[in-house]
Amino acid sequence: MSGIAGWADFERDLVPEARTVRAMAGALAHRGPDGEGEWVKGHVALAHRRLNLLDDEHARQPAVVSSGSGPAAVLVIDGALTNGPELSRQLAAKGHRLTGHGDAELALHAYLEWGSDFPKRLEGLFALAVWDERRQELLLVRDRLGVKPLCYFRTPSGLLFASEPKALLAHPAVEPVVDADGLRELFAHSRKPGTAVYRGVREVLPGHVVVAHRSGVEQRRYWQLAARPHTDDLERTVATVRTLLSEAVDSHLRADVPVGAMLSGGIDSSALSALAAASLRDANSGPLRTFSVNFAGYAENFEPHPTMRATPDAPFAELAARHIGTEHTEILLDTGALVGPEVHLAALRSQDAPSPLGDMDVSLLRFFEAVRRAGVTAVLSGETADEVFNGYFWAYDPQHSNSRTFPWISFERGHDAAAGGLGCSLVDRTLRKELDFMEYADQHYRDALTEVPHVAGESPEERRAREITYLALTRWAPTHLDRADRMSMAHGVQLRPPFCDRALVEYVYNVPAAMKRVNGQEKSLLRAAVDDLLPRPVLDRRKSAYPTTQEAAYGESVRSRFVQLTRDRGSRVAALLDARATDAVLTSEAAPSGAFAWVERASMEMMLQLDAWLADYDIELRL
Repeated sequence: MSGIAGWADFERDLVPEARTVRAMAGALAHRGPDGEGEWVKGHVALAHRRLNLLDDEHARQPAVVSSGSGPAAVLVIDGALTNGPELSRQLAAKGHRLTGHGDAELALHAYLEWGSDFPKRLEGLFALAVWDERRQELLLVRDRLGVKPLCYFRTPSGLLFASEPKALLAHPAVEPVVDADGLRELFAHSRKPGTAVYRGVREVLPGHVVVAHRSGVEQRRYWQLAARPHTDDLERTVATVRTLLSEAVDSHLRADVPVGAMLSGGIDSSALSALAAASLRDANSGPLRTFSVNFAGYAENFEPHPTMRATPDAPFAELAARHIGTEHTEILLDTGALVGPEVHLAALRSQDAPSPLGDMDVSLLRFFEAVRRAGVTAVLSGETADEVFNGYFWAYDPQHSNSRTFPWISFERGHDAAAGGLGCSLVDRTLRKELDFMEYADQHYRDALTEVPHVAGESPEERRAREITYLALTRWAPTHLDRADRMSMAHGVQLRPPFCDRALVEYVYNVPAAMKRVNGQEKSLLRAAVDDLLPRPVLDRRKSAYPTTQEAAYGESVRSRFVQLTRDRGSRVAALLDARATDAVLTSEAAPSGAFAWVERASMEMMLQLDAWLADYDIELRL
């Protein structure tokens, strides 16, 4: 529900540096447009930007608990604790006197009660920092799947931390330098946990704690996926999934402001919307407000794609909304809303790095802008359902699931436009050879496999299915969770993904793949769990990826901007362009259009963003 930033320096007094930390927090104003707070004393400075989701004066941050001689500990948090009421009761039973129901106060008292083990007691989506004044120690904690971002930068005598890299870059010690590995991270499409694009910047790993003290910085794991035998039959498994998902949705609805839902008409968002609407009706708090995105003329001129998108969203979203009984809003975007350089720059700034996704990024940014304008500041999202329930086609297509690299990268390499990494086909071939994007991704894949937990006696097929699920949850999901958080928080909207609930993830991770795909139907386990809640066309609808415009006019706009870029002698990206590939684009008869056009134009989108990033962030490439 906010943005957090801070600085710990064990060799200096930071009181005179309050303005610097205030500037770091100011770079996160979009994450918390409703207020700000700071705490500066001795070797630490903490800052917070507030998004009002709890109507409680005591929820303001930083949260401070004092002992007889002064402050004992201070905490700032971004996110939402979904087990707040339970945690409050546990702490009260142990004698803690809580003044309100703010998450920061709960997390801080949990730390004071259980010490370094306290993250195990927290459920939900969160990134937090706690300063122990008594121990002179700073702890950075990130939720189990990394729903909420948290990055840091080590200094010679401490560290800086923030929700987003832009806040770190507001500190004079952090330079916008990108080295070879940073550029590989941009293009490899397989983000390594803990890494970042900027040199020296690290991400707190999901399910980890980073501890900074006078003697240095260390990292500790507090949670990891565990492999266990699954003994429930299919009927019991379906019932358990229904219970766990219902509980997850209920916990994510906790707020003092109405929580809406994203509704595409797919099984994931429709299941969440149906459960949320029922929960609100039971509490006499309805109706649920739902939102979908659509492009002008999209349904009328829709072109299907065999693996990515078979049907348009709009008819299914409308059907689901009527059946569930939600107050539904379709956010309709025309080509003009997608082509302006200013909105592409806004998408770049929201992520602090270039992206090849073009109109997908822009439409998502426009979507959350409209949701916020409609007065909704928190929405349920189906993020990570496909990772949990094996919804991606490459999870069970042997050509990709049995490849010697990440299955999604195996799919990309079947297309010339994405063979070396999505969006890199226009990068100079010599540079690509030197940086070797493919081997970077393949080595990451091999390293990731060594982490996968297994159950003794698994068949080769079961073992491989578990590996694919693990890779999807730990290597594919983080990219999409980070994108969704950045795009939503760019407009002060908190994204809440119930499918990331710990209990649900732990249970379904150990369900055999055959139970998740009965009779060859993707996510049949999830469909069975909500069979009574949705109309049959929605229940049976094949998975469709996030929509991208198929309008030729959008592709022509991208091509036109790219042509202008190649003619700009002052372009920062000119030295990185491959001459032969660029000539092929310039001499092509038409811009990409149709169902797969987003992949074909991804390289132009990426180079346009890369040029804007190099200039806007004043990036120094040290390759």
